[in-house]
Amino acid sequence: MNSTNAVITEFLSLHKSALENNLYGYIEKVTAPEKLKKAMLYSLEAGGKRIRPLLLFATMEAFKKNTEMGIPAACAVEMLHTYSLIHDDLPSMDNDDLRRGKPTNHKVFGEANAILAGDGLLTYCFQILAEINHPHVTSETKLALITELAKAAGPEGMVGGQVADIEAEGKVLTIDQLESVHIRKTGKLLAFSIVAGGILSNATQRELALLEEFAFHLGLAFQIRDDILDIEGDETAIGKPVGSDTTNQKNTYPTLLSLSGAKEKLSYHINQANHAIRKLEKNVTILEYICGLVASRNN
Repeated sequence: MNSTNAVITEFLSLHKSALENNLYGYIEKVTAPEKLKKAMLYSLEAGGKRIRPLLLFATMEAFKKNTEMGIPAACAVEMLHTYSLIHDDLPSMDNDDLRRGKPTNHKVFGEANAILAGDGLLTYCFQILAEINHPHVTSETKLALITELAKAAGPEGMVGGQVADIEAEGKVLTIDQLESVHIRKTGKLLAFSIVAGGILSNATQRELALLEEFAFHLGLAFQIRDDILDIEGDETAIGKPVGSDTTNQKNTYPTLLSLSGAKEKLSYHINQANHAIRKLEKNVTILEYICGLVASRNN
């Protein structure tokens, strides 16, 4: 490992630890039934890449901002992402028994408590944003973060994308239609993390537009890699069975483009993401590194 990669790895490791310490702290201090708190913590503690919070921190680092200021927003987006995973796994959705190598939330706490744990994370994340207490985070900034997260997660974003994904099962989509599903289902929440970093860094409109362009391509690359892993991934590394997309008759990039075609599309979007972020004219080394992680991840 060269010295630059070592510095980046340390940055990511330190920020992941800071995120998790604060994430669990938020749950521990909330006044709520213990069973609900345990169910919320269970899925938060399952780990994962924490890529959304790390993208937020990496964006702030590119703007030379104090990343500590981004901890509440980073926790909020990770809570919202975790809620979506809990609900995805439910019998009425993907009906998965494993998530990151552990029994899914509803398998441990029951379906009703899993739904409520997801609901708790979904609503608490907006409270966290509203209660940010930092001298450099204005009321206008908090409102912008709340608005952007609601748009990314709601009917215009992730929820709408999930419905479109369910409606598409058993049908054959075009690539444009598939991209439309994934931009909403996966891309917009990932994009929020990057744009939120820009908002907290007082980015200009030009800079925010470049961050959005970067996020657009990175979000699609992330989903394409997901689809590829469902075919050739290792179940132990992924933490759940592979091949579920085929079983559920879902449209994926490999089914529409072939596996080699999907890999070409992945490479295209990674290159476009890097091209966009370099136009920012900041120190984007960590964001480029994360691009590489997205392209090569095995879980």
